[in-house]
Amino acid sequence: MQLTTRSRYGLRMLLDIALHGDEGPVRIQDIAKRRGISVKYLEQLIRALKKAGFINSKRGPKGGHVLATPAEAIRVGDVVRALESRPELTECVGNPEVCMISTDCVTRQIWARATESIFRELDAIHLSDLLVQARRSEILGLPCC
Repeated sequence: MQLTTRSRYGLRMLLDIALHGDEGPVRIQDIAKRRGISVKYLEQLIRALKKAGFINSKRGPKGGHVLATPAEAIRVGDVVRALESRPELTECVGNPEVCMISTDCVTRQIWARATESIFRELDAIHLSDLLVQARRSEILGLPCC
């Protein structure tokens, strides 16, 4: 599986909001500047992350974005599922109808097990785990993501 920038940047955005959210809602322009991602692209990701229930937005001069749920409750696997149009290794794993032999296909079983394994690992990592590592990196003067 190759993750798109949607998952990679979306996770970075959530991490940035978690890192800077103690100061109040985080502006998308600030995230873009810190992470080197265009505002326009982040706006697309915000919509998907809001729809998935990860982010709330506040309008107005002191507006911005905050986590909708605690960082401990956000699993990396859930972020990937929310942002990727097809998170499975192969199309037939998520949509068996695309292949006429999918119900009897030996290789499809391999791809399904591999997909499950990947998400088992991703689901074991929470945003709070990344937050701890990012704060350590910041203390050392290293980029966090």
